[in-house]
Amino acid sequence: MSILKEGYPFIFPAIAAGLIFLVISGFTGRPADIICIAIGSLLIIFALFCMYFFRDPAVKVTQEEGAILSPCNGTVMEITEEDGEKAVRVFLSIFSVHLQRAPVSGTVIDVTHKDGKFLAAWDPRAHIENEQNIFRIQNESGVYTVRQIAGLVARRCVSWVKPGDILKIGDKIGMIKFSSQVDLYMPKSAEIKIKPGDKTKAGITIIASK
Repeated sequence: MSILKEGYPFIFPAIAAGLIFLVISGFTGRPADIICIAIGSLLIIFALFCMYFFRDPAVKVTQEEGAILSPCNGTVMEITEEDGEKAVRVFLSIFSVHLQRAPVSGTVIDVTHKDGKFLAAWDPRAHIENEQNIFRIQNESGVYTVRQIAGLVARRCVSWVKPGDILKIGDKIGMIKFSSQVDLYMPKSAEIKIKPGDKTKAGITIIASK
């Protein structure tokens, strides 16, 4: 399992600072040294958590005719219809893998960043008002929109693709730093295969079929 480069600015400085605190403590047991040990240990623990958070596990992408795959790991919050499209909203906790994958094969026709708020994912306004990246992918069956939505803790949506890129289903398209939400919009003809409360895995779970 590899680690996403977006995690390096969190991991390496925390490890370095943690080791410095541990070294200067001398492990003598004096009050000041105990404080240094505590700080150093917390920094190392934080670095280990970041290594876990920014993990990039190997994935065997589901290959099934007509499948629309989950773009993210998380828990399905809501399934709805908006403006003639079906929409699935997925919540990502801080323990979820936070990279996103293409739900279908196709061409990226648009990547848009929208500034906004940082409401909690369970706030019904979050998918409208929060900061987000919007990916639109087109193929022969229609247009599929993936929205990376920042949350109460998540403050940065990262895009790895640009308009004109040709994607295969399951290709990596971006990540969100810390807890967040991802919405997938599909043509109304899509047949939903999941329900609220279901767990999803990016590039593996079949969300719907064309």
